[in-house]
Amino acid sequence: MVRKRAWHWVLIGFALVSLVVVAGRDVGAQRSHPLLGGSWGMVRSSTGASLEGIGVQLISANTSIRTTVYTNDDGRYEFPTLEAGTYTLRITRPLEFRPYQRDTVQINGPEQFENIVLERVSDDEYLPPTPEILAQLTGVEWMMNLPGTGKEKRVFTLSCGFGCHSYNQIFRNRYDEQGWRLIVRRMLRGAGSPLINLRQPQPGQTARAGIPRLEEEEVVIGWLSKVRGPDSEIPPLHVLPRPRGAATRVIVTEYELPRTLLSTHDVHGDSQGNIWYSPHRSPYVGALDPKTGRVTEYRLPDVPGVLPGTHRIWVDERDIVYASENWRQNLARLDPKTGEFQQFHYEGGTPNSPGFSNFAMGPEGYVYETLRNEEGQQGVVKIDRDTGEIVRHYPLDRWSGAYDNIVSLDGKYWAGGGTGGNLIGLVDLQTGENWTLETPTLVSSPARGGFDRQGNAWLGGRGGMFIRLDPRTRKITEFYPPIPYVAFYEILPDKNGEVWGAPMHSGRFLRFNPRTERWIDYMLPEPFSHNRRAWIDNSTDPVNLWYVDNNGYMVHIQPLD
Repeated sequence: MVRKRAWHWVLIGFALVSLVVVAGRDVGAQRSHPLLGGSWGMVRSSTGASLEGIGVQLISANTSIRTTVYTNDDGRYEFPTLEAGTYTLRITRPLEFRPYQRDTVQINGPEQFENIVLERVSDDEYLPPTPEILAQLTGVEWMMNLPGTGKEKRVFTLSCGFGCHSYNQIFRNRYDEQGWRLIVRRMLRGAGSPLINLRQPQPGQTARAGIPRLEEEEVVIGWLSKVRGPDSEIPPLHVLPRPRGAATRVIVTEYELPRTLLSTHDVHGDSQGNIWYSPHRSPYVGALDPKTGRVTEYRLPDVPGVLPGTHRIWVDERDIVYASENWRQNLARLDPKTGEFQQFHYEGGTPNSPGFSNFAMGPEGYVYETLRNEEGQQGVVKIDRDTGEIVRHYPLDRWSGAYDNIVSLDGKYWAGGGTGGNLIGLVDLQTGENWTLETPTLVSSPARGGFDRQGNAWLGGRGGMFIRLDPRTRKITEFYPPIPYVAFYEILPDKNGEVWGAPMHSGRFLRFNPRTERWIDYMLPEPFSHNRRAWIDNSTDPVNLWYVDNNGYMVHIQPLD
């Protein structure tokens, strides 16, 4: 079924571009770089020590764009060239230091700022749990500081760190046991993040954490009642170390989007340099033009009685935009030149529950998703992107459905991981042969990912690891990052063979080299890293990356090396 209708707005948002690429210059202690060349300065402690890994941020009074750089081992930082105007200069997430902020800083070209001197909030490594410091904690740092057994924390991570919201949203609240019981049951029994349709636990049913569902609920309820009950106390805090070395060589730019409560989900770039994003809780699909700062929105038609919102977004080589309407079981096709939508509906799902969502587009232009055929058999379907017609169905064995669909760059293989458990499906798209494979970790919960140029499939594990599958040998390898209590909603390989992923709840973005097994963790300005789909721009060297945080802002990460 095809529905055609569209509304089209152009909004001039706060997200106006302020980055200008200029020629490198000699800037003293820090090696020059083409992306730098703006104002610079030094950060010291009150005792005179150089401070490495401190985030220094300029916020434009004109555009609200936030540009953040990090100090090197000499305590030195340097911004890119920014447009002239008034800015706020501040330290992001000072944590162990007292806040620092200067309003109405005038920039009219590169200049040296006066030294920033930071004073510690404590005489030792342990920080007082004040509201100001708690607001800066990542979810991982909350987990590090709350008491509990290994089982309690693992079950909580697998059950509640799935990707719909941050740990912070949970831990900033206090309830008694009955209060937590009502909340946890609603959250774990609701079908997807809308929580509209409820699913009652069935006898013998295994939950996300690999244990019976009712046991999972009781573990989570019992632990939260102890650590975030009405009378619970937060001990002195210990936090993650700051970045050093290569992890400080990055520019992070954040753009506020022109609407609140979008629950933004995915991004994808087009051939004109626009960055498209999908909102999980709104009918507005949008595109940011980084050259002009213009945000263009397109409103999907309403469907009575069904929640609006899009999940996956994909732009093809013709700059036609595709988005999945997860709660409506639709694939939406948008021609930005006309502003007209087509909506292809697929039967078999329940309105307001997860349905047609994480599709992929293969190199030949077909859409791939996992759906049941008329006989009720689960399989991978191949869809004509212009008509919405299913042209082939590949049956899957031992399989109830994949969370993501990824297709190799040569179009030979499809792969996808299952929600919960440790299964990965693999299909030879030429012969139809399929395999169901198991990861070493029992609850790896393979989620989203992509194929690299060597033909390996990479999937982010909600169990806290990078997962690599070689489809030729069907060998699976897991790589664990140096950060505990995290979940990966997705990971993506770049043109150089490095793999990128945001460890959710850590406030960081990771860059992994499989050849050397070296991890670089880029600290983000906010205590969130709620990335669910990034887009890697492989046109630069090193590559640069865009993602849209679930909290409603766009993030551009530009490594210098």
